[in-house]
Amino acid sequence: MAQTSQAKAQTMQAVALDKFGGPEALKIQNIPIPQIEVQEVLIRVEAAGVGAWDPFEREGRFVEITGIKPTFPYVIGTDGAGTIAAVGKDVNRFKEGDRVYAAELGNPKGGFYAQYAAVKADNVALIPGHLTIEQAAVLPTDALTALTGLEKVLGLKSGESLIVFGASGGIGHLALQLAKRLGAKVFAIASGNDGVRLAKKLGADSAVDGHGRNVLEAAREFAPNGLDAALVTAGGEETDEALLAIRQGGRIAYPHGVMPEPTAPDGVAIEAYDGENSPTLIDRLNVLIDSGPFEVHVARTFRLEEASKAHKALTEHHLGKIALRIE
Repeated sequence: MAQTSQAKAQTMQAVALDKFGGPEALKIQNIPIPQIEVQEVLIRVEAAGVGAWDPFEREGRFVEITGIKPTFPYVIGTDGAGTIAAVGKDVNRFKEGDRVYAAELGNPKGGFYAQYAAVKADNVALIPGHLTIEQAAVLPTDALTALTGLEKVLGLKSGESLIVFGASGGIGHLALQLAKRLGAKVFAIASGNDGVRLAKKLGADSAVDGHGRNVLEAAREFAPNGLDAALVTAGGEETDEALLAIRQGGRIAYPHGVMPEPTAPDGVAIEAYDGENSPTLIDRLNVLIDSGPFEVHVARTFRLEEASKAHKALTEHHLGKIALRIE
């Protein structure tokens, strides 16, 4: 195993849980640096994404669903970015010093709220484009979820029209840009005037506030013969009403966890799905990102020791994503 002198230390700082609970359960601790297997890499983490699902894991509900027996101290954090500090002997795609980002949900060796993370090499990629370390850290799970929905579930084709619900949120603002890369015409439903401005800045052909009036009317004006498809990342009455603008034979996709679940009009297919993660899909994502200007919007960045504040910020109005900076 190749290893930097930094990684030769035995312990690291991490935000670790001694038991599941609220934001106050997130505490800085000194814990052992995880050891890597032959098909893993050790990442010196510089930034971590704060996902909408992190509180779900923090409260212990993830292990309840999966049946995984948790071990404490328990480190959460699905997304992160940094520098390769060590590579397993069967890894040939990466070398020490590479700048990478990665996503791994429910990693038994600990998540990215830490100075180091041991990750399967298949879940790692070189940082694309001109992304900052914070942008790369918050990117993978939401971007891969967006891309899975657009290409695999909806089968979005160039020239088709698409509604993106929650277009100023984590998944939505990335889906909007990826859909434009795929040649779609995008009607964005965002949150607040600031969300509408962001959606327009990111290339939406039209953008409206989802809490405003006449969203359905605006959608029908955008596509008088009906929209071809919808990617839904925010549910509710306004969402279901706007979905009436989808044409007969159209289709709707939404990631598992969207609540309330959207309802499809008669004659419209609807499918809930999970985001996927594979080297092929990550490579596809990077190609799309590298094909032109791409913005990963980081609303706020907190220090590692402020993880509890970052979790509270998830419940407040914000655009895009929230990051942790790990010194």
